[in-house]
Amino acid sequence: MNQDNLQQGLHLTFYCHVRARHEGMLVSQWLLEQARRDGLGGGSVFRATAGFGRHGVLREEQFFELADDLPVKVEFLLREDQADLLLERVRAAGIDTVYARTPANYGVLGNGAAKAG
Repeated sequence: MNQDNLQQGLHLTFYCHVRARHEGMLVSQWLLEQARRDGLGGGSVFRATAGFGRHGVLREEQFFELADDLPVKVEFLLREDQADLLLERVRAAGIDTVYARTPANYGVLGNGAAKAG
């Protein structure tokens, strides 16, 4: 197994509501934009079909009135210094979010592997 492009870093995940906003922008979009501006690796946003958070309110797609406030997960694979930078941006902005920071080994396979370096 060729691990030449395998990198050690962090899997940084933020959890917020799909319609949560900061400075007129969806928090999920704001996070992606901050990462892009700082030249960090790519990020992805995933919408949940159901979930509950620290306030204990269950949100599910089947309930029309709550479907527009479902949880979303915004995740990044980053070097530790990049994760620290993004977390500092979120703290400084005063965004209300929950996050998880997990060690990760990641790499690129296929045609993108040659471009990754």
